Amino acid sequence: MEVRKMLTCVLFSVFLWAGDAQDSVPVSVLNCCEGDVLFLLDSSGSVASYEFSRMVDFLSELLLPFSLGPNEVRVGLLQVGTEPHLEFGFDTYSSQQGLQEALERTRQLKGDTNTVDALLLARNQVLKQGVPGGARPDLPRVLVWLTDGVDPGEVQEPMARLREEGVAVLVVSTGHGNYQVLRDVVSPPTEEHLFFVDVDDINIISEDLRNAIIEIIRAERLQVKSVTATSAQLEWRPVLAGTGYYDIQFGPIRTGQTGGSGGPGTSPGTGLGPFQRITRPGDASSAQLTGLRPDTTYTVTLTPKANLEFLNSLQATFTTQPVAPPQPEVQTLSTVTVSESSSSSVRVSWAPLLPHLIQAYQVEYSALPSGPLRVISLSNRQDSIVLTDLQPDTQYLVTISAKQYSGKERAMSVKACTQEVLPALSDLQLTTVGNESVQLRWKGSYDGLRGYWVTWERGQSQRSTLYLPPNRLSTTLNHVPSRARVCVSPVYRTARGEGLCCTA
Repeated sequence: MEVRKMLTCVLFSVFLWAGDAQDSVPVSVLNCCEGDVLFLLDSSGSVASYEFSRMVDFLSELLLPFSLGPNEVRVGLLQVGTEPHLEFGFDTYSSQQGLQEALERTRQLKGDTNTVDALLLARNQVLKQGVPGGARPDLPRVLVWLTDGVDPGEVQEPMARLREEGVAVLVVSTGHGNYQVLRDVVSPPTEEHLFFVDVDDINIISEDLRNAIIEIIRAERLQVKSVTATSAQLEWRPVLAGTGYYDIQFGPIRTGQTGGSGGPGTSPGTGLGPFQRITRPGDASSAQLTGLRPDTTYTVTLTPKANLEFLNSLQATFTTQPVAPPQPEVQTLSTVTVSESSSSSVRVSWAPLLPHLIQAYQVEYSALPSGPLRVISLSNRQDSIVLTDLQPDTQYLVTISAKQYSGKERAMSVKACTQEVLPALSDLQLTTVGNESVQLRWKGSYDGLRGYWVTWERGQSQRSTLYLPPNRLSTTLNHVPSRARVCVSPVYRTARGEGLCCTA
């Protein structure tokens, strides 16, 4: 959602200087440009060393004001010699310091003037859009050829191919080259893109050449980003250099409305709805539009206002997002169960398992009524845990919390009981004391003991039972048949423990 529009102002350059007079460095204000500029530098033996040095210094001064970076201007340098040499590509330097140091390190190739092969390399690799290390799609591309004009070769055809593919060609000649050839290869208008100058005076064309490049790669566009149902973000390249202000007007497009006189807050005869107006200072590059209506197409106009210049407006249209219908709430935690209970552990499980919605689980548990709280954090792919080191015969309150990516949290609690400790009977002795009478003795006195359960056989399919209190450790049974089985089991609050048996 962007609109490119040429400004009708007179191009001018502004430089701010920092530091002292000895090592002043211009700070770029030309941040309104976006494009890929490749310099084709004649580095052959026909160029004197002094001339080559002057051309490199000229490039340094020419490029110094530009803002470099992946979203601004990118620069490449291709040297012409017997074999072409790519000194650096577009993605090599994103700062002026790196670029300037690279230019200082640039050395002349010498050799033949093989400009045709250099142009083929430029067309097939460096200036080709969409390939690794190549030019960026949908952005201006510029080729600036610096030559002494001596025997350039058959450059008309490869230059024509570049122009057909959208590359703007500019030429600087420091010698007495063939004017007809150079005039044919540059992009129109020739008077703005072809320069003849003596190498000693080459700096006098710096501003004109820089302005010609800026005119091609100037990125005057209004972008609309981060569009929601009620807001949108405007972004633009600053063109006021901190002076003046930006006037922004925006409103909805009303369908089915014809022209008319309009009313308050409307644009007469345009079919547009009520407009709003905001302003931003001259050094701004963005603005937030709020209070918009959902699912509505808007038009927005940005007009730079300056005292000494007339700058054309930039326009864009965009459509706000519709309001999404309310979604039914997903039950991220609906079931919590307890299983595998023992005297010191229980397993707690939960469902459903939704790792795409849940960020993590948290388990909190404590003994009732006022035991210490313990907390365990679990991954979003775990749906159960065994709680250990618990107290026997104790009730615990266990809470499972599901923390969602959205920030919401759902929790469920359950009570879990551990089993009672049931010690087994440790000793049982049986003594015959008379006809069909036996005496039983055993060892006991366990924690939580409620009594003893005595069973014995009295005949086929007949069984007798006797319950004794916990302080009784012996008893005498009568009418016990020979070879009858006699058993004693400890009795606790919740169940009987493991007992012992003897045969009479």
